[in-house]
Amino acid sequence: MIKKTLCIIFILVAGAGYSQQDSQFTQYMYNTVNINPAYAGSRQSMSVFALHRTQWVGLEGAPVTNTFSINAPNGPLNDCNVCPHETTALSAMGFGLSVINDKIGPSDESNIALDFSYTINTSETYKLSFGLKASANFLNIDFDKLNKYDKNDYSFDANIDNKFSPNIGAGFYLHSEDTYLGLSVPNFLETKHFDRYAGTISSSHVAKENINLYLIAGHVFEVSSDVKFKPSVLTKYVQGAPLQVDLSGSFLINEKFAAGAAYRWSAAASAMIGFQASSSWFIGYSYDLDATRLSNYNSGSHEIFLRYELFDQYGRTMSLRFF
Repeated sequence: MIKKTLCIIFILVAGAGYSQQDSQFTQYMYNTVNINPAYAGSRQSMSVFALHRTQWVGLEGAPVTNTFSINAPNGPLNDCNVCPHETTALSAMGFGLSVINDKIGPSDESNIALDFSYTINTSETYKLSFGLKASANFLNIDFDKLNKYDKNDYSFDANIDNKFSPNIGAGFYLHSEDTYLGLSVPNFLETKHFDRYAGTISSSHVAKENINLYLIAGHVFEVSSDVKFKPSVLTKYVQGAPLQVDLSGSFLINEKFAAGAAYRWSAAASAMIGFQASSSWFIGYSYDLDATRLSNYNSGSHEIFLRYELFDQYGRTMSLRFF
């Protein structure tokens, strides 16, 4: 029954090609550079991030995602637009590198992306960052892992090996010390993701990658001298699929402990915890409980990440920021 369920899921995802296509993260707020290149370097520190996500535990062939990223600022940023010769420890440019690997049933997909951002001051409080993303996607599909109900169907005789597709993306990110707003499109090119007949020049295809639009926003409230509260929202839109909205709220206590909850509209409810082990090391974990009929076939999704940040760049220690 599990294999049949997985096969149905794969056919729906691959055949229609209209469901959520980019990798999905509950704790996206700690690795925003994956969806918005303008975020690169915005924390004014070198940030190294690694995450492992196991989705739909107990369902054979369910998604498993691993990601690694690094981003950092480079060069000075003028804090005063009218006095360009006076600079501070802030950086105008940011650079990033990220690698995402997704395994879903018979497919194994890897994405490598380079990010660039440039930041300008819009006021004494807010900064506006513009970002560009260049990515390379590599797809492998082993059709032998599928249950073939029609043994004479030759459409899936040839596996897909490292099918390459390039892409470009862009975004902007408006932020202050306690507020942020971002809009991004990580992939502008609507690539025909893979062909039924991998070894030919046939234009027949199982799915194509549509444009995904991301809108993020959040604000940090000072509840007390020891407690901060941050509500945030992530909205994802792709043509042909329902609008997906992630709502979350997290508390940061004594600059050490983070705890919160999230709700992915009509899809899942999540619990999140985190611990700031030092000024550089932060570890986080989340658990998702499905709110769909898929919950009958799995025991939820787990996500764990580790972030390392090197502050004190350019001779200045930055205070910890909650996003």
